[in-house]
Amino acid sequence: MTGAMYAAIAGLRTHMQNLNVIGNNVANVNTNGYKASRAVFKTSLYTTLTGGSNGTPVMGGTNPSQIGYGSNVATVDVDMSTGNYTVTGKATDLMLDGDGFFLVGDKELAGNFDGSSEDVGRLTSLTLTRVGDFEFKADGYFGKNDGNVVYGFLCVGKWGDENHPMTITDGNNAQVPNPDLPAGAKQGDPVFSDQLVPIRFPRVESVEAYTVTTPAQTATGEPTTATWILKSQTDEGNGTITYTWEVRTTNDQGQTTTAEQTTNDPVPPTPPAVDGREGSVVKTTSATIVYPKDEGAAGITENEELSRGQFTGITVDPVTGLITGTSNDTKEVVTIGCVAVGFVTNPNGVTNQGDNYYKAGPGSGELTIGILGGNAEAMGLTHVNSSKADGTGEPADGLRIRTSDTKMLSNGLEMSKTDLAQEIANMILTQRGYQANTRIITVTDSMLEELVNMKR
Repeated sequence: MTGAMYAAIAGLRTHMQNLNVIGNNVANVNTNGYKASRAVFKTSLYTTLTGGSNGTPVMGGTNPSQIGYGSNVATVDVDMSTGNYTVTGKATDLMLDGDGFFLVGDKELAGNFDGSSEDVGRLTSLTLTRVGDFEFKADGYFGKNDGNVVYGFLCVGKWGDENHPMTITDGNNAQVPNPDLPAGAKQGDPVFSDQLVPIRFPRVESVEAYTVTTPAQTATGEPTTATWILKSQTDEGNGTITYTWEVRTTNDQGQTTTAEQTTNDPVPPTPPAVDGREGSVVKTTSATIVYPKDEGAAGITENEELSRGQFTGITVDPVTGLITGTSNDTKEVVTIGCVAVGFVTNPNGVTNQGDNYYKAGPGSGELTIGILGGNAEAMGLTHVNSSKADGTGEPADGLRIRTSDTKMLSNGLEMSKTDLAQEIANMILTQRGYQANTRIITVTDSMLEELVNMKR
C-alpha cells in the first residue's frame, strides 16, 4: 500500500510540474514571439513481481508481472513553429515567416568573427530572437530597447564608384569586367560587405563645394554638371597658392567620373559660353555619403571623424531584408544594409535565456548564417569575414552564407504561440489528474488506518 501512496505522490508532483508549464503558457498569451511549451509524461520505476517466459514445448509463455511507482516529466518540448502576424504599424518592427532567428548582441562581438575555421563556434556567442522590435537608436545603430544591436551585412558603396569599378585594367592594358562583380549587377547597385557586423547608418561628409554647370553642347542636350571639392591648398611661395580639387563630373547620360585638378584660384573656372549660353559657378554645401570600407582581414573601417548620417523613411524589404532610408543630408535613397538570419539544425533544441532570447547550444545543432530570399551569390555574399578567394576561385576560410526561403514581414511582430482554448482544456485535465492522485493518497491512508486498528 505504501507503493500506491508513493506512486500517487509522484503523480501529484508530475501534474504540478505540468500545471507550471500550462501556467507559463497562459501567462505569455500576449507575449510577442513566445513559443508555447508542453510537458510529456513518462512512467517511473517498475517493480517486477514475476518474470516472463517464452514458453516450452509443453506450456505456453507467460508475461512479466510488474507494478509501477508513478510518473515523471520526460521532457518539456517547445513548439518553435511560426506564430501569427500582428500589425504594429512601425516600419522597423519585423517578423520572420518561417525558420530562422534574428541575430543580436553587443557591438564588440563583431571582433570575434575573423574568418577562421573557429568562427563556427564563435557564432554561438550571438543571441537569437524571434521578436523583431527594432529601431535605429541615437548612435545610428539598429537595435532593441535593451541595448542589443542587430547583426547583418553593411552596404559599402555602389557598383561604378571609385572603390567598386565595373571594369578593371588587365595586364594588356585592356578594360575587362571586375571579377568581383556579381552576375547581373548594374551601375549604381549596392555593394555589400561579407562581414557579419552590427547594422548602422553610414557616415556623411559635409564640405563647402562649387557646382559648375557647363552649357549644353547641342540644342537638345542637357547641361553637364561638376562638383568641385577643395581637398588641399599649398603655398608655392612668391604669393602663389595651388589649390587641389576633387572634381566629380556627371554627364548628360547620368554617368559620374571623379578626377583631380589643380588651380591657382580659390574658385573653379567658369566654363566658356556655348551658342551665347553662359556657364555658371555656384558655391554650395555638399554632403556625401561615406560608406564603411571592407578591408578584408582588417575588418570594416570607418572615418571616425565624420558624424553618422540621419535618415528618414526607413523601410525593410520583406523579401531580401534590405534596409533603405532617405538621407536628410543628400536627399537620396540609401541602402544601409541587409539583415542576417541565423539558422540551427534543430530549432526546438535552442536554450531559452528569457526575455525572448535563445542560445544555440547542445541540442540545437550547428548555427549557420543566411539572408532572406534573393540570392547570396548575386549580392556578392558568399562567405563571412574572409578573403574573396584562395587563388582557385573558391572562397578561403570563412562561413558560407546560405540563402533561405524564409520571408520577412515588416510593420508587425509575431504573436504568441499559446493556444488559450487548448491550455484551458489541458488545465482541466491536469486538475482532474491531480484530484485523482489525491484520492489515491486518501484511500491508501484510510486502508493503513484500518490495518493499524485491526487489533484494539
